[in-house]
Amino acid sequence: MTAMPPKQPTQPTQPTQPAPSDTRRDSDSSTEGGADASSSAALRRVLITGATGEIGGALARGYAAKGTTLILTGRRQRKLDDIAHQCRALGAEVECTVLNLCDEETLLTWLEEVCARGVPDIAIANAGMNTDIGPQGNGERWEDARRLLQTNVMGTLGMAHHLALAMKARGSGQLVLLSSLAAWHGLALTPSYSGSKAAVKAYGEGLRSWLKPFGVGVTVVMPGYVTSPMCEAMPGPKPFEMPAHKAAQRIMKGVAKNRARISFPFPLNFGCWWLSVLPAGISQRLLGLFNYTH
Repeated sequence: MTAMPPKQPTQPTQPTQPAPSDTRRDSDSSTEGGADASSSAALRRVLITGATGEIGGALARGYAAKGTTLILTGRRQRKLDDIAHQCRALGAEVECTVLNLCDEETLLTWLEEVCARGVPDIAIANAGMNTDIGPQGNGERWEDARRLLQTNVMGTLGMAHHLALAMKARGSGQLVLLSSLAAWHGLALTPSYSGSKAAVKAYGEGLRSWLKPFGVGVTVVMPGYVTSPMCEAMPGPKPFEMPAHKAAQRIMKGVAKNRARISFPFPLNFGCWWLSVLPAGISQRLLGLFNYTH
C-alpha cells in the first residue's frame, strides 16, 4: 500500500529543540482528552505509528494540544480521519498518512519527507500485530508470522534507525518503542509475537546506550494486556487487563521522564520478569500451570 498525502496539510514548521532528554520534566504527561497547552511553550512534533489502534489513538489524544503537530499513521483511513478530527478539536495540527509498514521503500520515503519538514521531537513506534497457534494448537501460519515480523520488527526497527540518525544529528529527541511483557519469556500461544517484542526490547535498549551521549532518549514500553480488538483476539487468560487511556497515561508520564523502560501493570510485570530469570524449565512449567501453553 502506498502512502497517501495528509488529509489536511499543515504549513511546514521548524520545531524548537527540546531540552536534553535526560533533563526533561513531567510536562509531557497528561490525561486522556488532551494535554495542558500551558505545560510546554515550545512547538513540538509528535509522530505516532499505529494511531488507529487503541493505544495509538489514546496517545494521539493525550498529546493533542495547541502548539503540537501530530504526525499520525495507520491502516484504516476512516478511523485515522476520526482520530485526527478529535485531535484537531483539542487544538493540535494533524498530518495523516495511511501507511503499510511492511513496504520498506514507502516507509523510508515517508520518513524522509517527515524529517524534511522537521525531525519529530517524540516518535512512538506503536504499530504492531499479533498471531497465534490457533484454537486447536495447530501452529501459526507462516504467511501470518512473516507479515507479523515485517510489521513488528522490520517496520519498527527501520523507523527507529532512520529517526535515530536524524535525532542524533540534531542533538535531541525521544524514541519510544512498543514492546510487550511477552518479551520477558516466549509464550507457546504466541511464539512469533513474543519473539518480535523481544527483538524490539533488545534493540531499544541498545539504541538508548548508543544515543544517550548525543542528547537523544530511548524508552522501551512493555505493557501487559490492554483492552483492544487485538487483545481480545489473543488466546489465554488476560489478568490485570487495562483500558487504553490508562495505559497511555503511564506511557506519557514515563516518556516525559525519559525512562529506560516502562512496564506495567506491576503484578503481571513482576511475574513475567521472574519467568526471564528462573531456569527455563521451571518457567515453562509455571506457564503450563496458568494455561499459557495450549
